[in-house]
Amino acid sequence: MSELRQNPASGDWVIIAPERHPRPHPLRREDGPRTPAPKAGCPFEDLKKSGNWPLVRARPSAGKWRIAVFQNKYPALARGGGACAEPFRHGIYRGRTGVGAHEIVVTRDHRKNFAALAPAAAHEVFEVFRERIRAFAEDPCLAYAVPFMNWGPKAGASLWHPHYQIIASPIIPPHSARSLRGAAEYWNARRRCVRCEMIREERAEGARMIAENAHAVAFAPYASKVPFEAMIIPKKHQPYFYKTPSAALRGAAELVQSVMRWLKARAGDPDLNFFVHEAPIDGGRHGYHHWHVEILPRLSVPAGAEFSTGIFIDALPPETAAAILRGAKKHVA
Repeated sequence: MSELRQNPASGDWVIIAPERHPRPHPLRREDGPRTPAPKAGCPFEDLKKSGNWPLVRARPSAGKWRIAVFQNKYPALARGGGACAEPFRHGIYRGRTGVGAHEIVVTRDHRKNFAALAPAAAHEVFEVFRERIRAFAEDPCLAYAVPFMNWGPKAGASLWHPHYQIIASPIIPPHSARSLRGAAEYWNARRRCVRCEMIREERAEGARMIAENAHAVAFAPYASKVPFEAMIIPKKHQPYFYKTPSAALRGAAELVQSVMRWLKARAGDPDLNFFVHEAPIDGGRHGYHHWHVEILPRLSVPAGAEFSTGIFIDALPPETAAAILRGAKKHVA
């Protein structure tokens, strides 16, 4: 029987509807093995030649980079030459000028996505995210920053070469604002962090747990929006990703890699997005928040039901999804 389930932080509802999936096997990508695009013509092979220069940041150096950060050539938001976003009105409508930041983070290897990186390299990507958000937090024009990865065309990736993006905005996005508001209400009512409570609940019940290490846990959320959705949360309460110690970043990066490898083994290497849900960087107090990483495979297509109601329908119960991914641990390094 279908179930309506609610996310205790955001208040969002989902429908878990296994009867909508007629096949006896789990949802999986069935397009066959991925074929890497050739290096020739890839704009991330020669950053100077492709115009992705100068670099904002490089590790270890611009001349011998393993990780390079540069401005997106096609930004959603861009720096305003020292000016902050300006509010304006158009009749009954309100808006702001599109001042913000939009950066690309590229790793050197043309073939290795986040899951395939060496653990130290994956940790280094998270450290670069931390550095860039820390820099954005010093800008009074910015209120929110989100690092994310699009992997595969169905997830919005237009290039093969693995890369990541960071968008910094003058506003707190509505989805994040709902989640933050719910976390604050939970804290005010109970004096406890809602995501710390989630960790305790998932570890005690076990059905949706995927994996854990010394610093973080990975589980399929109770109110999963899509098949094989996963959440990775540091065990120690930490509102701000950009203030998190390296050990916790390393633990979270390790679990993101593991979940992506198990998805490749058990769900056909699906296109996916992952992102870091950071606290606002607007100078306010957000101690009730607990940063986390969300992994959203693109194995289903939102349609009329989702767009008309705002309620996602997931045909794969998270308990089943977690059991499938746990099973992959024995066979995938």
